[in-house]
Amino acid sequence: MTATFALDALLPGGVPHSWSYVPLWTLVRRLDVTNRPDAELLSVYRDHGVVPKSSRDDNFNKASEDLTEYRYVRPGDLVLNKMKTWQGSLAVSDYEGIVSPAYIVCEVTAGVHRRYLHYLLRSQPYVHMYQALSKGIRPNQWDLPFDEFRKIPVILPPIQEQRRIADFLDAETARIDRLAAARLRQRVLLSERWQTWLAEAISNAVRACGELPLRRVCVGLEQGWSPQCDDAEALPEEWAVLKTSAVSSGRFDALAHKLLPTATAPDTRYKVDDGDLLLTRGSGSADLVGMAAVAQTEGRKLLLSDLLYRVKLARDWSSSFVALVLRSQYGRQQITSTIRGAAGLTVKIRGEDILGLRIPQIPPSEQAAFTDSLERAESELFQLSTVIDQSNVLLAERRQALITAAVTGQFDVTTAREADLS
Repeated sequence: MTATFALDALLPGGVPHSWSYVPLWTLVRRLDVTNRPDAELLSVYRDHGVVPKSSRDDNFNKASEDLTEYRYVRPGDLVLNKMKTWQGSLAVSDYEGIVSPAYIVCEVTAGVHRRYLHYLLRSQPYVHMYQALSKGIRPNQWDLPFDEFRKIPVILPPIQEQRRIADFLDAETARIDRLAAARLRQRVLLSERWQTWLAEAISNAVRACGELPLRRVCVGLEQGWSPQCDDAEALPEEWAVLKTSAVSSGRFDALAHKLLPTATAPDTRYKVDDGDLLLTRGSGSADLVGMAAVAQTEGRKLLLSDLLYRVKLARDWSSSFVALVLRSQYGRQQITSTIRGAAGLTVKIRGEDILGLRIPQIPPSEQAAFTDSLERAESELFQLSTVIDQSNVLLAERRQALITAAVTGQFDVTTAREADLS
C-alpha cells in the first residue's frame, strides 16, 4: 500500500511489534444524513477540532439560508473539511449538529477507540500524508479525495492500549492548553494596560486642547485598486497589492500582500509610500474596520487595495499621531458607531464618516513628543507580547510532538513521565 510506505518513511523507527496497520475504511463508514436544519451549526478547526460555530468569533463564513443539505453529525463521528484536511482540519466530534455540505462525515466503528483515532488522524505524520495525497493547482485549493483518504493506514494498538493513550493525551494536552490559555490571558492584560494608558493620554489631550473633525486637517482621501492577483509573496522588485491584514492589526505588515501578475500593469497612482496613513475600509469583522497604521514599505513596491483608505494630512500634521488616536478607545468608539453592514457580511466604513471623526487638537509642534512617548510604551508591551506568542508557539509544537510520540508508540504512556518527554 503506497500510503503505508509513505507513513513508514515518516516513522523510520516503526511502531511496536504488537501494533498493526489496517486501512481506514475498515474503521469508518461514510454518512450522508441531511434534512436536519434545526441542529446546531458546527465548524472544524485545525487547532480546536469540531466546535459549535457560535463559540468562535473568527469564522466569517456565512451559512446558507437553506440548511437542509447540511450534513448531520453525532458525537463520536469523524468530520473532515476535505479542502483543508492537508492542514489538519479533521476531528472526531464531541457535539451533535450539522456541517457544511463541503465537509465529509463518517461513522466510527467499534473496532477503534474514538479518542485515540481523533489524536492519531490529527498527528503530524498523518497531516504530512494528507499533504502528499491532496490534489490541486494551489495549496489553498488542494482537495483530499475521499477514495484516497479511506485507504490510509491506521496504526492500531490493542484496544486497551488505545484507551490508555487517549486518556494520557486527554490529561496532558489539557494541561498544556491551560498553560497556553494563561499565557494568552497575560497577553490580553498587556493589551488592556496599553489601552488604559492610551485612553488616559487621549482624554487628557482632549481636555487640554479640545478636538476637531479629521476633515479639518485632511487634504485627501482615497481608496485603492483590487485587480486579480496571485496569492504569493512578491520579490522586492515585483509589484504587489496590500491585503487588509497589512493594516488591520494596527501595525503595518509589508508582507501581507498579493503578487500582481506580470501581465497586469501596476496603477502607480496607488503606490504606497513610507509614512502614508492607511485605514481598513472593509472586513468580515467590525473590530477590524477603520483600523489605522502608518506604512513602512521596507523598499517594496506596494499598491493600495480597494478595501483600504489612504488619508492625506495637512503637511504639518503627523500620520503617526492620527493613527494612534484612531486606534485608541476614543477613536474606536467613534468608528464602530459609523460602521455599516449586516452580520456575517463584509462591513465597511464610508469616507465621509472617516472625515467626521474627531481627534484631539494638539498643536502639530507637540504631536511628535506626544506620539513618541506613547509609541515607546507600546513597543515595550509589544515586545512582551511577542515573547508570550513565541512561548505559545513552543507549547503548540510540544503538544503536537507529544501526540505524535504517544500514538506512534515512541514511548509507553503507562510509564511516561514529564522528564522523559522533554
